[in-house]
Amino acid sequence: MGKERDHKLMIPPLSAASPKPFYAQIVDGIRREVGTGRLAPHAPLPSYRELAEALLVSLITVKRAYEELERAGIIYRKQGVGTFVAEQGAARNREVKAEQAGELLRRAVHEGREAGLRDEQILETLRRLLREL
Repeated sequence: MGKERDHKLMIPPLSAASPKPFYAQIVDGIRREVGTGRLAPHAPLPSYRELAEALLVSLITVKRAYEELERAGIIYRKQGVGTFVAEQGAARNREVKAEQAGELLRRAVHEGREAGLRDEQILETLRRLLREL
């Protein structure tokens, strides 16, 4: 048997009912863990096989999720050693989330304008939502 490693990864069960594919649900779960600080820089992540078995998905699904996280600079791999949270993983995660939020806001403004809303109406809707959340 391989050596036991303590992985503090807490990804909720994946849902086939989710509009997101399994790999994206894994990415979201790891990003959440890194973003909240529950996974510190250089913390080890489970191997592909360990995570695939724990989440009942294929190795390819986990590999795709890890590759996306690595491209985003949130994790890094050391050949023969394992996969770890990047030093700047939490900061990079926030940058990625800010970029995604900006894109969602751009789309929302575009949709609002296409619906015939004036900029003042869009701003008021945003202000209302900010107060509610």
